[in-house]
Amino acid sequence: MQTSIAPQYLRTPAGKEADAILRKCVHCGFCNATCPTYQLLGDELDGPRGRIYLMKQVFEGEKPGAEITLHLDRCLTCRNCETTCPSGVEYSRLLELGRDVISVQAERKTSERLGREIIAAILRKPALFKALLHLGQIFRWMMPGAIKQKIPVTADTPITEWPKPRHPRKMIALAGCAQGAIAPSTNAAAASVLDKLGISLVEISGAGCCGAVDLHTTSEDKARAVAKKLIDQWLPHLDEGVEAIVMTASGCGVTIKDYPHLFRHDPEYCEKATSIARVTQDLSEILDNEIGDSYTVSQPGSRVAFHSPCTLQHGQKLTGKVEGILRRVGYEMAPIRDGHMCCGSAGTYSLFQPEIS
Repeated sequence: MQTSIAPQYLRTPAGKEADAILRKCVHCGFCNATCPTYQLLGDELDGPRGRIYLMKQVFEGEKPGAEITLHLDRCLTCRNCETTCPSGVEYSRLLELGRDVISVQAERKTSERLGREIIAAILRKPALFKALLHLGQIFRWMMPGAIKQKIPVTADTPITEWPKPRHPRKMIALAGCAQGAIAPSTNAAAASVLDKLGISLVEISGAGCCGAVDLHTTSEDKARAVAKKLIDQWLPHLDEGVEAIVMTASGCGVTIKDYPHLFRHDPEYCEKATSIARVTQDLSEILDNEIGDSYTVSQPGSRVAFHSPCTLQHGQKLTGKVEGILRRVGYEMAPIRDGHMCCGSAGTYSLFQPEIS
């Protein structure tokens, strides 16, 4: 694509990066065929090709208005378009650059901006989120229908006690994630499985959110500030023999694996971020390496269905990893129609775009 980046962006790192990404796009439209919002809304501006054109206009000097913000906000960031694109356009990174510029130039309504900041503040503090969730469950019966549907009837409870660390091999799980409030059994279940494989999974006290929430709701600067705290908590443990940082939430996994890009202009933290990203693995990657052919389930042949999160199959490019493990231990996999498409949740997207979600 031919570009003419405006002088105010031409010499900035963001402008140079946006220019390089834009030039890769040939406007073939293959991306629209796998874009959930384009398939749903049928609007060219609600597909990757249209959004790329809107961001091109911004970086060429057009002042962004409410319409551009609307169409960029409607993007799920599922990265399905990146999997489809024959030219290797890094759409998600262009989207981050575009949203960052627009957050400065196209001021959101005060209520909308505060809403995003409040949600981000709550989600990055699991204890607060858990308390509010419990309060919501108590008074769920008197909530309006739209809000009631978003509050689970009962909280998930741990299915097992977290096994005590007893193995020489040690790995770290993310402790400060909102997932711990919604589904507290997830990390405990992962710890139990890894314990049987001779690996102790531990959580580091004080390790908070990975920064994904702020990256998608407020700004890259806030995301970096949150991520720095997590890096500082984890880094010393890598020198103590920790083998890996295990992700049980693929959205967090793709964010942490992208830390080197997030800190690409920070000479102090770029190397630290790279060290963290290098040892970060999804739970499926660990299990794929550790589970041999001798492991089988109690009822082999049981039929199960698995819909891979976008952040796993398109973000981390781990398509088929979980399915392969399930087949190996004895399950029969049921096919999922349009399994490459987004489920509609996309983290905080379901809060800001409930109808599309």
